Amino acid sequence: MRLKFDEIKNEIQRVFEKHGMSEEKAEICARIHTESTNDGIYSHGTNRVARFVDYIQKGWVNVDADPTVEKDFGPLKVVNGNMGPGVLNALYGVEEAMKMADEYGIGMVGLKNTTHWMRGGTYGLHAANNGYVAIMWTNTESCMPPWGGKECKLGNNPFVMAAPGADGGAPIMLDMAISQYAYGKLQVLRLAGKKLPLPGGFDTDGNITDDPGAIEESMRIMPIGYWKGSSFSLMLDVLGSILTDGIGAADLDQKGMGSCGGASQVMIVIDAKKIMSEERMDETITKAIAHIKSSELSENSTGIFAPGEDFVKFREEHKREGIFVDDEVWNEIKSL
Repeated sequence: MRLKFDEIKNEIQRVFEKHGMSEEKAEICARIHTESTNDGIYSHGTNRVARFVDYIQKGWVNVDADPTVEKDFGPLKVVNGNMGPGVLNALYGVEEAMKMADEYGIGMVGLKNTTHWMRGGTYGLHAANNGYVAIMWTNTESCMPPWGGKECKLGNNPFVMAAPGADGGAPIMLDMAISQYAYGKLQVLRLAGKKLPLPGGFDTDGNITDDPGAIEESMRIMPIGYWKGSSFSLMLDVLGSILTDGIGAADLDQKGMGSCGGASQVMIVIDAKKIMSEERMDETITKAIAHIKSSELSENSTGIFAPGEDFVKFREEHKREGIFVDDEVWNEIKSL
């Protein structure tokens, strides 16, 4: 079905308030979920509402908790999320990092003991829309086999890089999980009855497959770049733990508090205007995008896209036609 932005946000806010969130916190979280849905990231927008409520009911998310600063070294802070709502903790983290970047040129917040931040790109976009460059990631519980293994021992550790858009346009942003396709994407395609565009994992017999349901069943998602993605994921896990004085997948697995329950997140924000003028930055970004788009298209190509152009297209479609929401997902939200 197609719905209006406020219709979705107000219904999600109702649900969050019903389950103990203050009006202010519920409004912010509902807005973030709706913005993610509006950008086409359904997996971490409307599709995550019921699971978030389930985590509240299980005591895995403390809706009353607020983040607290544990260590402050000027351009570097360590913040304890106290298992509060991950969206609110992450917003606090990026806001603090931007303040430090104003003063020092760079700010890093290590956020530990937090919960799922939903769409990681939310915080990269927030920084980029305010004129900053951002590098961010989170570690997660084990949900991906290491290259050469069958059992899940690696987190799918989402990684974000963002920069302001040229000439006031939309930011350029990479927001990716370390698997070829995130579990949320598998769910979206399975619900739509579609196959993956390219193979994304293994079935229970170890065969490479493009069937999202078969990969969900086996839990053998494929890391990007095979062994390279496997190593990248491990480094994000280790550095996420070290730079936050937090924990990684091995301990998150023992906590057993759902997706990202107790996770460690790193938010690095840079005021690039202290390095390069806005005019030169605009020119650099414009030239880089024009350069890749000057390539002759490959066979059966649907076009060459800069990172972040996909969500701009979704926004335009949703503005014209209304925001797409899966019927089953919407009925679930309405019933909460």
